[in-house]
Amino acid sequence: MSDQSQPRSSGFVLVLVATGLVGVAGYVITWLVPRVIGVGAYAGFAVFWAALFLVIAALSGIQQETTRSSRTDPPMGPVPARASVFAVGAGLLVLIVIPLSAPLWVGAVFSGDWALVWPLALGSASYVPLAVITGTLYSRRAWKAIFLVVVTEGLLRLVLIGAVLLVTSAIVPLAWAAAVPTPIAAAVGLVAVRRGAASTFLDAGYRRLSWNATRTIVAAASMGLLVSGFPTLLTATSPEASSQQLGLVILAATLVRAPLIVVAMAAQSFLIVLFRGAGDRLFRLFVMLEVAVIAAGAVLGTVAWLIGPPVFEFLFPGTTAPSGWLLGAFVGTAGILAGMCVSAPAVLVLGRHSIFTAGWLVAALGTTGALLLPLPIDQRAALALLIGPMAGLLVHTVYLVGARPSATTEIAVR
Repeated sequence: MSDQSQPRSSGFVLVLVATGLVGVAGYVITWLVPRVIGVGAYAGFAVFWAALFLVIAALSGIQQETTRSSRTDPPMGPVPARASVFAVGAGLLVLIVIPLSAPLWVGAVFSGDWALVWPLALGSASYVPLAVITGTLYSRRAWKAIFLVVVTEGLLRLVLIGAVLLVTSAIVPLAWAAAVPTPIAAAVGLVAVRRGAASTFLDAGYRRLSWNATRTIVAAASMGLLVSGFPTLLTATSPEASSQQLGLVILAATLVRAPLIVVAMAAQSFLIVLFRGAGDRLFRLFVMLEVAVIAAGAVLGTVAWLIGPPVFEFLFPGTTAPSGWLLGAFVGTAGILAGMCVSAPAVLVLGRHSIFTAGWLVAALGTTGALLLPLPIDQRAALALLIGPMAGLLVHTVYLVGARPSATTEIAVR
């Protein structure tokens, strides 16, 4: 099932529409859950949501590496890795590691509630084959199949969470509703790709593939810490804050950052395909996209500053709205993080996994360090989301500027 003959712009439109639909579904979930169970209780659900999507964000590095390295013909060299074997092995490893490691973190993260460990394990482990399948589809430019898989997961999650809220506001059933769509989407993806995943080779043996995937996972985990994992990180560094304060800041950050970040994160595999075919236009394309997303963040941040509080009060009647400056800062910094989602694929296409990882690690460390500053929770949150991504974007950009003369050669040999 391949759409390689379709123009690249058609593929981008399909990916963009799918991402938009999933983004709207995520918005509805973000609005619906606290509306039904309350902002204070929402903080508990947000911690599970953040933990699940932090792990998924980390494992998305597998999708990026699969997209970069997939090919239909066996590459030269000893024992090229098969995508299907790698997907099964890595998925089983995740399924085992999460429950076995749970005694180390279940108390701090889930307040000792082991019932939340099992949906976390299922959702995380099933994302591995989903990541390999979608990476394969991206590499083949099978845009229609990608659209089907992405929309299935996102819309099914909204339907299941909505159904659960009709009968209960308990966190554990909501957690299962959030996790179950991932294995279902993986099954849909397997049908969509038919035998494609089984016949897809990666450009290295299992040892080198594991090393490359490990670095992309570390990078993606750092990225996830800045996005899905930010509520958990903020909670861990704010023991003095009330659940109402935490819930309000988490809700505001999740709500207003989503439009830019969801699109930018979802587009990374598409950008890998785009940059891989750019040749000597890679650097120019990178600059154009970088300017576009950061400018979008600045414009949307200004809008959020001006009209964000009344819109928030309309969406959540009876809840004190965050200040305009905080909403504007969250949106503006989302533009910088989206800029990293552009620079990272450009670096990865050049095969520089270490630089790719270093940028995301620097961003995560910068964000964590800023959250430890002795400031009010809203100021710490805004500053952390500014400092970390700016530092990481600088790492990627400095490398890309230095690599500009040899970019065409580096792409050609990979």
